[in-house]
Amino acid sequence: MDLMQVIDQIGREKGIEKSILIDAVGAAILSASRKSLPAAQAALDLRVDFDAKTGQFMLYAVRKVVEAPVNPKVEISLEDAQQISPGAHVGDEVKTPVPVPAQSFGRIAAQTAKQVIIQRVREAERDSVFQTFKEKEGELVHGVVQRVIKGNVILNIGKAEAILPVREQLPREEFRVGDRVRAFILDVKKTSKGSQIVVSRTHPGFLKRLFDLEVPEIYEGIVEVKAAAREAGERAKIAVASKDGNVDPVGACVGYRGARVQAIVRELMGEKIDIVPWREDPGAFVKAALAPADVQHVSVDTEARTLKVLVADDQLSLAIGKRGQNARLAAKLVGWKVDIKSTSELQREAQATLTELMGGEARTEAAPPLDPREVQEQFVALPGVGEKLAARLVAAGFHSLAMLAEAKIDALQEIEGIGPKSGERILQVAREAVGAVAAAPSAEASDAVPDEPAAHDAALPASEPA
Repeated sequence: MDLMQVIDQIGREKGIEKSILIDAVGAAILSASRKSLPAAQAALDLRVDFDAKTGQFMLYAVRKVVEAPVNPKVEISLEDAQQISPGAHVGDEVKTPVPVPAQSFGRIAAQTAKQVIIQRVREAERDSVFQTFKEKEGELVHGVVQRVIKGNVILNIGKAEAILPVREQLPREEFRVGDRVRAFILDVKKTSKGSQIVVSRTHPGFLKRLFDLEVPEIYEGIVEVKAAAREAGERAKIAVASKDGNVDPVGACVGYRGARVQAIVRELMGEKIDIVPWREDPGAFVKAALAPADVQHVSVDTEARTLKVLVADDQLSLAIGKRGQNARLAAKLVGWKVDIKSTSELQREAQATLTELMGGEARTEAAPPLDPREVQEQFVALPGVGEKLAARLVAAGFHSLAMLAEAKIDALQEIEGIGPKSGERILQVAREAVGAVAAAPSAEASDAVPDEPAAHDAALPASEPA
């Protein structure tokens, strides 16, 4: 077997490029030559070239062409250089072959060549492993447990070892030598001892890759995983969207009788998974993300990237979840800050603000907040306000006529169905109604002066009898 066949075989076995092995053999020949040649030749500027046509390595002494050589070992005159290479000019390099019979290599020289080749091959192998797994960052890998050291699991993943740290393991997970494990390649670093590959089973990317495996529609690109959030071992949320209108993304991920999602749940040691449809509008998206809670209204603050969510009193604990888990996962999934409040909580805040604006202590004995249904009835009594619009006003946080009268037109226009003109009209009728209520105590005084009509009669709702 000749040298090139050996290089080809090692390259295939080790996964190393042929050019790297050729350089390694060249460096070995150069190192061995310096130890075998006489001192006069060893002091020359020696280089090794590879002839791809013949598959042979050639040793050359290289000298620079100068006008007046000072050091003949590394310099040559123009006249002498042109005898070797007729087209040589000052500043060029001229190569002179140095014959080195293979039998001239002694034991030390051969050992040196061997060490050089082994070192170069190891370095090349390390680089090859690093590049291979660096390109696989963010993908799944299968490994076999080799050993467990202080809770950290060392996995054999083929040409390399990976570490699964304690912090990247699921709660209550136990590993034994020989167990087969799936994990997510989190980070690949190059160290003096080789590549350090860190894998994880808690990263949200692990959840995404498991859905890639279990759901053919995701693998084929019909369904896309838009976002994922996890509290490893307890609960996770994943948002999916379909590129085909005929394919239900949530149903595709759940599978027939939940077969697909249950396979992932088993892999994650019973972790509960909520699959929600992705929405481009953050307000609609957070409604889906907070499921199973029922959301009444969402206000979107684009500048602060905040979503103010209003829910009914009986839905507040469901929206927040155990130890705030549902709200945290929804916020991670949407990527916005989520502020959840109940109807009564928002009503108390609004009443406190209104009390402060209307005179501090003089208003502290105001009546308790009205029931939302009573407020809605008051809004329906306003000219031009129907039941649906009244319900939207209450859901938006307006819990009294006074609050509505003090509202800004911009706030009203955020409500569905209210434009600039209709907003101005609602403000006008609300202010008239508040003015009529404020003027009501003076009705007795007006009765004593029959010549002057009561000022508040004109502001009464049209639905009342004359």
